[in-house]
Amino acid sequence: MVKPLTRGNSPRNTVSSPSMGRTPGVPHRQLGRVLRAMRLESGLSILMAAKAIGRGSGTLQRLETGHANKISDSDIDSLCRLYRQPERASELKALAAQRMEQSWWDEYTDQVAPSFGVYLGLESAAESVTIYRPDIVSGLFQTREYAEALDRVYFVEDLPEERERRLRIRRERQNLILRTVSPLDVDLVIDEGVLRRVVHGPRVMARLCRHLADLPPNVSVRVLPDAAGYPVGTTAGPFTILDFGTDSAGKALEPPVVYIESYAGSIHLERPDSVRRYRNAFQKIQRVALDRTESKHLLRRVAKEYAP
Repeated sequence: MVKPLTRGNSPRNTVSSPSMGRTPGVPHRQLGRVLRAMRLESGLSILMAAKAIGRGSGTLQRLETGHANKISDSDIDSLCRLYRQPERASELKALAAQRMEQSWWDEYTDQVAPSFGVYLGLESAAESVTIYRPDIVSGLFQTREYAEALDRVYFVEDLPEERERRLRIRRERQNLILRTVSPLDVDLVIDEGVLRRVVHGPRVMARLCRHLADLPPNVSVRVLPDAAGYPVGTTAGPFTILDFGTDSAGKALEPPVVYIESYAGSIHLERPDSVRRYRNAFQKIQRVALDRTESKHLLRRVAKEYAP
């Protein structure tokens, strides 16, 4: 069982970040990627560009990797003029402003591990997510009773107020799929065995199954039946693929990311071949899963089995 909302679970391996101290969020990385592309297009080295605007090369490198603590509007203006693209200044200033805003989960730094804080930033910026869970119902879809029962087992020493803060984090995340404006699109496949693994009694499981069946239309819930065996020839483990939308030309605004949880921590994969491999795995799993209507029928039938 993966429990990322804990101070004890630090990231074991976070791909794509040169600094383990802080992994940049999507606006950070997008800003840095644009600045780097503009510099390369102009034919300047980091040293030459930094010298031209009166900054150190290390400062500019941090900007291009999204790891700068702050960036001023004057630096953006100077870089855009240097790269002969002054018309992009307002766009980059908007990205810089986003990256200085406080995120809702900053209030819960005592409860959220750094590795999961990275994921929350990605999840909040995503346009759609693809999730496979063979082990447990993830926090986006848990009922309060289901989540509370798991927390009582995992966080044995927590005080009631600490558990309540963890539940608030789940509620904040669930707003992503419940909000009326631009809700997060989700493709979820969950193993049938997850529905049969009892957490805190039959009534809690009945409510959970009904909740999954009643999720809004932007969430596609499909159940992988036990009879399907192993669609990829092995145990794929839980994973989430995050996509961030495309521009008017159909180009991805931000490279997709695969998030993989484990008991000891988590990793983020961005290499195209890694993302492609997990997409292929999900397609194989989805191909043999029940369709949305069949899955709803199964969820309601299981709910009745637990609590007629």
